[in-house]
Amino acid sequence: MNITEIMSTLQDLGASPRKSFGQNFLHDKNIAAWIVGKLDLKPVDQVIEIGSGLGALTEEILHSRVSATLLEKDKAFAGYLRKKFADTKIDVIEGDALEYDTRRDFLRQPAKVVGNLPYYASSQLLFHFCAEPCPYDRMVLTVQKEMADRLSASRGKKEYGSLSVIVQHRWRVAKLKTLSPSVFLPKPRVDSAVLLMTRREPGELEEVDFVRFAEVVRAGFSKRRKQVRNSLNFYADANLIPEVLSAVNLPPTVRAEDISLEKWIKIVNTLRPSVGYGANPNERLTVVDENDQAVRPLDRKTIHRENLYHRAAHVFIFNRLGELFLQKRSHRKDNFPRRWDSSAAGHVDADEGYMDCAIREVGEEVGLNCSLSKIGAVPASERTGNEFIEIFRANSNAPLSLNVHEIETGGFFSLPMIDRWIAERPSDFAPGFVECYQAVRHAL
Repeated sequence: MNITEIMSTLQDLGASPRKSFGQNFLHDKNIAAWIVGKLDLKPVDQVIEIGSGLGALTEEILHSRVSATLLEKDKAFAGYLRKKFADTKIDVIEGDALEYDTRRDFLRQPAKVVGNLPYYASSQLLFHFCAEPCPYDRMVLTVQKEMADRLSASRGKKEYGSLSVIVQHRWRVAKLKTLSPSVFLPKPRVDSAVLLMTRREPGELEEVDFVRFAEVVRAGFSKRRKQVRNSLNFYADANLIPEVLSAVNLPPTVRAEDISLEKWIKIVNTLRPSVGYGANPNERLTVVDENDQAVRPLDRKTIHRENLYHRAAHVFIFNRLGELFLQKRSHRKDNFPRRWDSSAAGHVDADEGYMDCAIREVGEEVGLNCSLSKIGAVPASERTGNEFIEIFRANSNAPLSLNVHEIETGGFFSLPMIDRWIAERPSDFAPGFVECYQAVRHAL
């Protein structure tokens, strides 16, 4: 839409740009096409557009013939968009994008996000759509230039801060283009910039507890003009901080803005080393017969190689909303890497029972200490990898501490959402979890 068309449409709608919504309409068609082009759309992609306004970007998305969901807070514009894009693969949701449940897009991956974000809520929207578990692998966002500079800044630049480090831990961020106020109606008072954010691949960076990482980075930048050792006393004895810095090849006088993302990760892992990944191939499990009766102890590697019957425990953790926590298995896993799985699960060792195993796995994988109750069992089969499985339930609203060497990410999902997800995308899940879930679904 050019300026004349925008003005005419607003007049027909009896509407005007609302400052409270941060509405500035892009009227340069070439820039709109360029922005959408940076999404690198494929026919299978699902696009989420934040704040569609009068559809400048949507028109370009339509040319790509992909499915899209438009999030529009303004009632008048939402109605206009429904009429304008009727009989297309475009859905319109009227409401605040901050209330959009991003988990629904796991059912529609690959999913990508685009939008001209209102300045007043750009940081909130950014963190909402980046929050874990995150279903998106690519985002092209127009934000205030100052924020774009902060998000994309690298070590040593004055804009480099905790926001840069925390966001770049999971996303590669590039500032693609600065946009003059003249390409918007009404003209904003400052320049804007287009950001390209692409999800980092598993294993691209050293694993780190993200919650701990964010805490330490924020603390490190809290006294920007001071040496970082003066900001980290809360996390370790002041006398040990120089040793930690030395261990990661940093001088004791280093300041936060001179520490790279990779070095921040090493600092956090040195302050508190995480439990390493490793399914020990020599761990001793119990070989059982077709009736789950113990036969003899044997090493895990041999049991798997010879496809022998053995035992495992799965735990389903529920929050107060009745949602089930699912973990996404690490890319390092031998079996079904990056598949969604039970809240916690593992082999029953030769010297323990099912319940003992369940308690141990909950502690090791998600850092939870709570009571468990048995809710079901699944016989050994090809789908379970010849594992006899007992299933346990836990109810907890305590924060979970994910073992980053075992789990890529995780989140709570409603049972109806999981039902639909399994039905539509069964290959997203470890087969053993599907067997367990279906065995106890109606009892949940």
